[in-house]
Amino acid sequence: MDTQCTGRVFIVEDSAPIRSRLVEMLGAVEGLCIVGEAESPAEAVAGITETRPDCVVLDFQLLGGTAVDVLRAVHPLSPEIAFIVLTNHPTAQYRRACMEAGAIGFLDKSTEFGKLKAAVAECMPSRH
Repeated sequence: MDTQCTGRVFIVEDSAPIRSRLVEMLGAVEGLCIVGEAESPAEAVAGITETRPDCVVLDFQLLGGTAVDVLRAVHPLSPEIAFIVLTNHPTAQYRRACMEAGAIGFLDKSTEFGKLKAAVAECMPSRH
């Protein structure tokens, strides 16, 4: 691990412009390192398993599935990884499904995007 990294983040987002924005925003935070990106549940599961990040920023609606698919595949095997769902689909039903599957946060892209940096910072090992 890079000695400058105090926290490792993996981004799962099927929209390339939003994914780029997330990489730019979170990559600018001192100590955070973006260790991988994915746009589908299969890519996400493989990448998260390989990189073992501290935190995953996870879009709800993905190419070929949802955040719940990723959570159900990874969280039981790696409960130490913090998952924050960031979505344009902030329904109570989706929130409940994600939280029950292991997410620690569920943010609405249109109204809570600005809260993401703080939410990710709270997941970092240096904060504990």
